[in-house]
Amino acid sequence: MTEHHLPSQLEVSPEAPDRNLALELVRVTEAGAMASGRWVGRGDKNGADGAAVKAMRALIHTVSMNGVVVIGEGEKDHAPMLYNGERVGDGTGPECDVAVDPVDGTTLTAKGMANAVSVMAVAERGSMFDPSAVFYMDKLATGPEAADFVDITAPVAVNIKRIAKAKKSAVEDVTVCILDRPRHDGLVKEVREAGARIKFISDGDVAGAIMAAREGTGVDLLLGIGGTPEGIITACAMKCLGGTLQAKLWPKDDEERQRALDAGHDLDKVLQIDDLVRSDNVFFVATGITDGELLRGVRYRAETAYTQSLVMRSKSGTIRQIDSQHRLSKLRAYSAVDFERPS
Repeated sequence: MTEHHLPSQLEVSPEAPDRNLALELVRVTEAGAMASGRWVGRGDKNGADGAAVKAMRALIHTVSMNGVVVIGEGEKDHAPMLYNGERVGDGTGPECDVAVDPVDGTTLTAKGMANAVSVMAVAERGSMFDPSAVFYMDKLATGPEAADFVDITAPVAVNIKRIAKAKKSAVEDVTVCILDRPRHDGLVKEVREAGARIKFISDGDVAGAIMAAREGTGVDLLLGIGGTPEGIITACAMKCLGGTLQAKLWPKDDEERQRALDAGHDLDKVLQIDDLVRSDNVFFVATGITDGELLRGVRYRAETAYTQSLVMRSKSGTIRQIDSQHRLSKLRAYSAVDFERPS
C-alpha cells in the first residue's frame, strides 16, 4: 500500500513482507470483527471469540504469505484453529511471524461495551518475542510526544509529570488507562495521589495502549499488568505509531518465575519495543467490533455491514483509517465465512 524501499539486506529477497500485504491483512480483521459483531451484548464471550476465530482463519489462508502463528489462541491441544505454531497464508509469500487476537476484549464484546477490536500483526519470521514462559507483564505505553521521557522504573508520579511537561499540559490534564483489576489497587492510588485522571478498562489492553499513543482519544498513558502476548502485539502497533512500550515480565507465582529463569529470562530487565519485535518491517491492523475512542464498531443494515479499521506499517510510518462497506451476500460467496446472525 505504501511506497518505500525495504532495507538493503532485504531488497534482493522476495521473502520480505511486501508493502501490498496491508490490504490483504485488513480483510482478515474485518472478517473477525463482522463475525464477532453479531455477538455484541449477547453475554457469550466464548461465542463471540469462536465466531471471530473461524472467520479470521478462513480469510487468513488467502493472504499472500508463508506465516506461522506465534501468538494465537493457545497450544494446539486446546485450540483447534489459529493455534500457536499453525501455518497460515497461502504459502506463496514471505516468511512471517503472525500474531492474532481475534477479539481483544471478549468481555467488552459480550457486554456491548466500548473498544473491543479484532487485531493482527505480521513481522519477518523469527522477529517476535516468545511469550510462552510468562503470561503477564507490567507495561507502560505512551505516544510519540512523551516517548523519550518516560521510564517504567521511575515512580508513577514522575512519569505523569514528564508526560504533562512533554504535552505542555498540567498533571491534572493527564489521563491514565488502567485495567480494572484488584492487582492494580496500589497503582490506582499512586495515580490519584499524583493528581491525574484514570480511565478504567475491563478488558482489552491492546486497544488501551493504542489509545495512549493516538491523538484525540483522551488517553495519555497506559500503565499496569496485562498479558504478555498482548504486549507483543502492542509493541508491533507502537513500532508503527512511533510511541513507546516498556515492559517487565511479571511471573504470577514461584513456578512461573522458575520457568522464566530456566528459559533464560532476566526478570529485572526492562523490555523495549525492539526486544519484543526486532523487525523494522511490521504490519499492524485492527478493526473495531464495538464503538470506542479508537475505532467505530461494526454496524449492520439489512445485507450490509460497515467497518472501520486502522492499517499501519512501521517502515513507512503510514497510518491509514479505512471505512468499508460490505455486502454480506458477496462475502459469503467468495470467503466461505458464515456472517449470518448467531442462532
